[in-house]
Amino acid sequence: MNFKKIFGKIHLWLGLSSGLLVFIIAITGCLYAFKDEILDRTETYKYIQEQNKAFLMPSEMEAIARKELPGKLLHAIKYNSRNEAAEAIFYHYEPTYYYTIYINPYDGQVLRINDNETGFFHFILDGHFYLWLPPAIGQPVVASATLVFIVLLISGLIMWYPKNRAAAKQRYAFQWKATTKWKRKNYDLHNVLGFYASTLALVFALTGLVWGFQWFANSYYTALGGEKSLLYMDPVSKTQTSTRTVTPLAGIDKVWLKMKAEYPTAAYIEVHPPETDSSSIAANANLDKGTYWKTDYRYFDQYTLKELPVSHVFGRLKDATIADKVMRMNYDIHVGAIGGLAGKILAFCISLLIASLPVTGFMIWYGKRNKVKNRDFKREVVLEES
Repeated sequence: MNFKKIFGKIHLWLGLSSGLLVFIIAITGCLYAFKDEILDRTETYKYIQEQNKAFLMPSEMEAIARKELPGKLLHAIKYNSRNEAAEAIFYHYEPTYYYTIYINPYDGQVLRINDNETGFFHFILDGHFYLWLPPAIGQPVVASATLVFIVLLISGLIMWYPKNRAAAKQRYAFQWKATTKWKRKNYDLHNVLGFYASTLALVFALTGLVWGFQWFANSYYTALGGEKSLLYMDPVSKTQTSTRTVTPLAGIDKVWLKMKAEYPTAAYIEVHPPETDSSSIAANANLDKGTYWKTDYRYFDQYTLKELPVSHVFGRLKDATIADKVMRMNYDIHVGAIGGLAGKILAFCISLLIASLPVTGFMIWYGKRNKVKNRDFKREVVLEES
């Protein structure tokens, strides 16, 4: 058995065993591509009339939000542009809940309460991340399927590689005529489109693995030259009462005013109330609404408002190395947002092509299988008649 046949067997059996999973992961990613654009057009309550007055302070917004969802953990107060509603974000991992309260930042009117654990796009994202299984089961299955997909891409490229110039012509373009049979067309759809999609498909798979396996994320980051931690940790505020110069609520207001003054052109600013007596007041300002990697993450002692350093990648952008920036870009690269709307369109198209590969691949295998069966059947008939 030659080299290509070995990889052909690997490609076949891995493809048959993981094809359905790859299809689900790709098609859900495709459907999720324009989530922000669709919701911006349909969720009109997010937009308000701009007024010639100041926004309410975070402490006032917090008091309004907590009355709506008493007993829930308030994660952040998010201020958007002057014609957009502010957001009070309630989030907790276990038990899991995720709510957003949209509030008019000028007068405190509650516009809407959204349960983000429901709805079409949550359903799609749940399929993309967990295959609609419990996270403890679905997440490693998706990560493993992604790893298998990388092997499929590599083995597929090895099989695709032409032997000579004549064969190369059939690898780079469709050789379709009016008389071309559908089997040949299906074969070209798998091979030609698979080749052109392979590079970006590999990028999407690798960025997906960063979330899928911690060992992969650490190895990838280290290979890039990274030296910080990839795990987010809230820096500790000193709890000595003698050092208290502000109350937590007043602290939130002062941090927000500081962030607002230092980032006057930010797309949005978030302030995170301290969740415990030892938590810091976290704040972040995103300079680009369409992406996340340019966000400046800041942390302040809730008692003294002294800025606290962190040893992970989620710090100030000016302190980020190239490796840190690549890791911070991971989500934006994965969804295509790094390239703006054109990048999202490209991500949509590539995801759709990836979803087609298990289908066309299965049809190639099924066609060959039936051909072999028919050939064996004809041979048996000939033997019986003789």
